[in-house]
Amino acid sequence: MAAPVTISRVDTDEVLRYMGCPPEKADAQLRALVEGCAGELLTVARPRWAWREMALTQEPQGVRLENGLLLPGADLKGHLAGCCRAAVFCATLGAETDTLIRRAEQRDMGRALALDCCASAAVEELCDQIELELQGKFPGCFFPYRFSPGYGDLPLEVQGELLNLLDAPRRVGLCANESSLLTPRKSVTAILGIAENELEETHRSCLGCPAREGCQYRKAGGHCGR
Repeated sequence: MAAPVTISRVDTDEVLRYMGCPPEKADAQLRALVEGCAGELLTVARPRWAWREMALTQEPQGVRLENGLLLPGADLKGHLAGCCRAAVFCATLGAETDTLIRRAEQRDMGRALALDCCASAAVEELCDQIELELQGKFPGCFFPYRFSPGYGDLPLEVQGELLNLLDAPRRVGLCANESSLLTPRKSVTAILGIAENELEETHRSCLGCPAREGCQYRKAGGHCGR
């Protein structure tokens, strides 16, 4: 069973970066908008998640989970080098968050953008909490950072199979549409490697990050700080 998780705060500096504004350049009016939207989001978000531990093996085409699912590509394969198991998980802020953003889009696109970015920051915070929760279940083990479909050469198309593996539609109400996009939209699927021996230290530098090409921070001339 996945332990309940809550989100009590949203990092407003992170939200500003998602909006393309370096935090040090945000004026009082913009900060007030972001803080107000963050508070509103926290009242409606309903975080839920599910996970499953899986043995894995390295193959020429990628990484294969014990149920037979192949996660293709060289990037995930290299990322999980040294790992013999993985915690596959999904997380969502719930349909209520999507509804809040859609309603704002009909009235005020600036506010809708702020809410959307607040939700993006909140789901990352949720995943950070989940990582810590999962790491606590495997004492003495070592972990690279989480890796999601769409990073590097791991295709989005595996999202539906990961959700089926986790029974996510029934357990947390999370599905993937025909384009392999998650619904509710503010949701994540991810693979967290588990190693029994110490791993070579990895840093989320821009140069080595598999998400670099689509990174909103880099588009705005900044970085995520990790």
